[in-house]
Amino acid sequence: MKMSLQEQEFLHAKLNMETAQMPWRELQRYFASGHILAICDGLDMVSVAVMMAADDMENISRLVAQKQIEKVTDEQAQAWFEEDVELWTVVIKPWILVQTRKNPVPDGTLLN
Repeated sequence: MKMSLQEQEFLHAKLNMETAQMPWRELQRYFASGHILAICDGLDMVSVAVMMAADDMENISRLVAQKQIEKVTDEQAQAWFEEDVELWTVVIKPWILVQTRKNPVPDGTLLN
């Protein structure tokens, strides 16, 4: 589906408000069904979700080839389970995108 720039900006704002932190343990069943994609910490996860909604296969394919978007491996899932990790999430059906980035602090910098 081709989206106008205005539609993409609206969707970005909407999805940004729908992001949430979730414990990995609550995402296990979605992982088991193959519906979780890990987004590299250097990417704007919401922008990736907008690309997916816009069916921007050129950019999505490039990011997959660069391993900036990947399915979560069994090893990663086990490590997150053992560490009881909380991940940033956003849903873009049928996918749940996850990212391990740190929480932003009020001035916009990231905690280490």
